[in-house]
Amino acid sequence: MPDISTDFTKAAKDIAAVAKDATYVVIGAGVLGFQQAQVQRQELRKLLAEPKADIEDRVAAVRSDLSGALHNVDTTVVSLAERLEEIIERLETAVAPLEDRLPPQARDLAKQAHVQAKEARTQLRSRIPTAAA
Repeated sequence: MPDISTDFTKAAKDIAAVAKDATYVVIGAGVLGFQQAQVQRQELRKLLAEPKADIEDRVAAVRSDLSGALHNVDTTVVSLAERLEEIIERLETAVAPLEDRLPPQARDLAKQAHVQAKEARTQLRSRIPTAAA
């Protein structure tokens, strides 16, 4: 009988050693799996961050282009307004001598038209800076 109890003790020790080794293998595999998941997470984070940075660069470039285009439009509007003022002044100086020759009623109508035109130009001038800003 001593052989049977020795065999049971030896078998129990062997089973305990195998269980201990299996536990170490499972824990080691878990640690390796966790580390691999961390590496993949970091790589995925980098991949997702790159398009975001690229999009932000593109948006910044579009904003810059749009800002430049708006500045060009503003400059063009101001330039056109100045040219229009010059043309109106030339027309008024050219038409002024003719108005003096008109009959009194027509002269009054022409003066009213000048006053309304000046008011319209004043309103237009007041709106140009807000559109250009």
